[in-house]
Amino acid sequence: MKRLKKKKVNAGVVVNRNGSVSKEPDSGKKQKLAEIHQALNSDPVDIETLRRAAASKGGLLTDEVRRKVWPKLLNINVYDLPHKPGRDVRENHKDYNQVVLDVRRSMKRFPKGMPATDRGVLQEQLIDIILQVLKWSPQLHYYQGYHDVAVTLLLVAGERMAIAMLHTLSNHHLRDFMDPTMDSTKHILNYLMPILEQVDTKLHDFMMRSDVGTIFALSWLITWYGHVLSEFRHTLRLYDFFLASHPLMPIYLAATIVLYREKEVKKTECDMAMVHHLLSRIPQDLPYEFLIGQSLRLFDQYPPSLLAKRAELQSRKSQTASHSLPHLPSSICLRIHPSVPLLLPSLRL
Repeated sequence: MKRLKKKKVNAGVVVNRNGSVSKEPDSGKKQKLAEIHQALNSDPVDIETLRRAAASKGGLLTDEVRRKVWPKLLNINVYDLPHKPGRDVRENHKDYNQVVLDVRRSMKRFPKGMPATDRGVLQEQLIDIILQVLKWSPQLHYYQGYHDVAVTLLLVAGERMAIAMLHTLSNHHLRDFMDPTMDSTKHILNYLMPILEQVDTKLHDFMMRSDVGTIFALSWLITWYGHVLSEFRHTLRLYDFFLASHPLMPIYLAATIVLYREKEVKKTECDMAMVHHLLSRIPQDLPYEFLIGQSLRLFDQYPPSLLAKRAELQSRKSQTASHSLPHLPSSICLRIHPSVPLLLPSLRL
């Protein structure tokens, strides 16, 4: 496959090899880049500076920087990367058919205009990356949406580095999503309502009356928003943020998005289907830097330790409500684990 080189298209604009667009650095960005490179060259590497850079305005700025910083944030030894998977990784793998199906339907996750042959090569690599990580860690269970995380890593870092990063993420940040049941994932979702309750009681009460629950945010959470954002640059910005943050930060961002859309929500008919329809579709023009800043403030003000009991209570309420859950349209039903039926927003592959 021909290497997709970075090229200038307009003054001050650069197209990265994965199709994302970034502006050439101004003086403030140049200073940030200098601080990042200084942190990378420190002995030991200054991880805290890298975390601050990834979370602060603009994130890590370029894919070239991400290829250097993301592995450091995950404590990956870049001098001891795994080899590319052999053909045997696909043999007798219980998840092979589902992984292939999901990857084949993931065309929108690749840069627009990418030649079909190049995309085909990357899709084959994506299949192997996922199967290799699952083979190394048989306790992990594949879920639909996992490939959305894997493809982001692949497009930025390449095959070998993506394997190493996905393996680490799967055993840490994504671990709760990879249980044999969805119980741990639903528990994380149950942090959303307690956050809303702390910040906007009226909004919280409205959503509780509507019985909308938290399923609308499931695809956001398990794909780190990669599946629901149309612009890859926004996905990259959020990955910078999440890689530098607590594993529960994606649910804080979910709460921040709901709070940001508070007026829209309250104007909607207090009906489960209506509120779900509104919230399950993320506007593509959200102010991501503002939302990231708000999420950090919410996390500092209402840390998980403060919300744990409320989240557990929310779990009990959800279990009680599930016994009398009304019928939902098939458009929001999906089997996320091959063996576990669950109600969730449609993952538009």
